[in-house]
Amino acid sequence: MGGIIWIIVVGFVAGIIARLLSPGPNKPSGFILTTVLGIAGAFLATFIGQAMGYYSPNQGAGFITATIGALVVLFIWNRLVASRVISDPGNR
Repeated sequence: MGGIIWIIVVGFVAGIIARLLSPGPNKPSGFILTTVLGIAGAFLATFIGQAMGYYSPNQGAGFITATIGALVVLFIWNRLVASRVISDPGNR
């Protein structure tokens, strides 16, 4: 259970950092979207790290890899918004 809480905390911080580092107007905004972005990035980084053998099954991604994962998720988000597959919640 502690691993999930760690991923959520790291994911939130990673989401904030990823939003600051990512250029472009299609940023998800707000506390909840930032948290979801970061958590998704942290889970992505944890999954890939465990699949490649870098992390043990009960170990989560660190801040740097979670931030990289959040940047990947943000990039995918921006591409989906730019191609109008999904709508930008900030432009309603």
